[in-house]
Amino acid sequence: MLLCSMSTFGQQLHKGITYNVESSVAWSNGDDFAPFWFTANRHGLFSTDASSGYLKAGLFRSTNQDNDRQWRHGYGLELAAAYNHTSTFIVQQAYYDIAWKGMQLSIGSKERPSALKNPLLSSGGLIFGTNARPVPQVRFELPEYITIPGTANWLHIKGFLGYGMYTDNNWQRDFVAPQQRYTLDALHHVKAGYLKIGNEEKFPLYFEGALEMATQFGGHAYNVTWYDRKGEGGGVKRNDFKMGSGIKDFFEALIPMGGDATDGETSDGESYANASGNHIGSWHFSLTYDPGDWKVRAYYEHMFEDHSMMFFEYGWEDGLAGLEVTLPKNPFVHTFLYEFMNSKDQSGAVYHDHTPEIPDQISAIDDYYNHLLYTGWQHWGMSMGSPFLLSPIYNQSNHPNFYHNITGSLKFHYNRVQSHHFGICGSPTDGLDYRLLVSHSKHWGSYALPLIDTEEQTSALLEVSYAPTRWDGWQVKASAAYDHGNTLIGNTFGGMLTVSKHGILTHK
Repeated sequence: MLLCSMSTFGQQLHKGITYNVESSVAWSNGDDFAPFWFTANRHGLFSTDASSGYLKAGLFRSTNQDNDRQWRHGYGLELAAAYNHTSTFIVQQAYYDIAWKGMQLSIGSKERPSALKNPLLSSGGLIFGTNARPVPQVRFELPEYITIPGTANWLHIKGFLGYGMYTDNNWQRDFVAPQQRYTLDALHHVKAGYLKIGNEEKFPLYFEGALEMATQFGGHAYNVTWYDRKGEGGGVKRNDFKMGSGIKDFFEALIPMGGDATDGETSDGESYANASGNHIGSWHFSLTYDPGDWKVRAYYEHMFEDHSMMFFEYGWEDGLAGLEVTLPKNPFVHTFLYEFMNSKDQSGAVYHDHTPEIPDQISAIDDYYNHLLYTGWQHWGMSMGSPFLLSPIYNQSNHPNFYHNITGSLKFHYNRVQSHHFGICGSPTDGLDYRLLVSHSKHWGSYALPLIDTEEQTSALLEVSYAPTRWDGWQVKASAAYDHGNTLIGNTFGGMLTVSKHGILTHK
């Protein structure tokens, strides 16, 4: 992970294959978990355990190094050995990219930053965050903005469309408690479109807007309470449910639509209607003023779980608003960021489906990141969106503030949240960088399982990096983190030491 300085090896473009070797150890005095910012937004590679560590190594080749060619290719392979983690051996990245002009096909697992967010200071995207391990996928994309012809360089677009599969089957089986729900062999669909309006050569103000959407579909859900409504009185309990994964299901993931009676069946062969997957998405809006030696950017991301919050039927009370200021060059503060997130509303607390007697429908209680059949918006126990909606991996022991036991559950039980988040980074001297993150969050639990009393958590991280030029690619990072509160994470203080070496393996 880079700090404020963009002069380190990882940001330089080299003609050839580069390598990265890194070792990290973390320790803390927490009863169960590491400090929040030791784990959050690190692509799922850092453990939630109070003490943990890893050794990773990777080889990379970027398609960007061949920009003088129409056809280009790149690849990456990054492997890790870890202790006190969800896996001892981790394939963190393994991908191959082939590009033609402005288009690219990416195949495999690849770490990607959140759109329109500062990768070092932001709390992350609400849908496509950096909190979980990458999902292997086949992804067609326009990775960089391309200018629409005939617009005098004022309109620019980019985007992506992909399908993939989750890799945490065995971990889910081991983690869940008896009678808790889990889903195996689920499929993953993502798509997004981005529009940029502005000509920075003529005017320093530009606007960016985006629509991101994702779907979980297919797979096999287990320990699902399902009732046979065909017989007199019903009440026949089913404990597994298989969702469709045919051509029609891929198309319905691409264009969200309702399912029918062939979308899934229980283990005894009976079919039931299914709404063709778990759909989630967000709108992005960003306005940037960049006159040259300083920059200010305001942005807003609005999350939705269904059509009721996708447009303006129920208002947009939930979302993430941010302000990022980049200052003129100085030895103290390079960038300052503030974000406020609210996920408390969720279209309201009352849901009513239409019936012959009462035809009106109220589409509320959106229950962010959760779903009736799927384990929710998680991979290897970590939220694939905001880390402030505490990930299911934290559900490892019962909490007295809940009415029911949440141990071994893969649901998001802390999805009604308000948070304030601050980030600062700077480069006091060449080769020395720092970043400081401070967050405060207030939690109400969920509508389905509210907390008896609201809970609050304060989390802080100070990270210092030293990588002088004379060290030839070596970098040392020392971090300290602190948590105080009464959520599942609790009170903890810890330290982390990371040593890495970057270099060029072969030239071109």
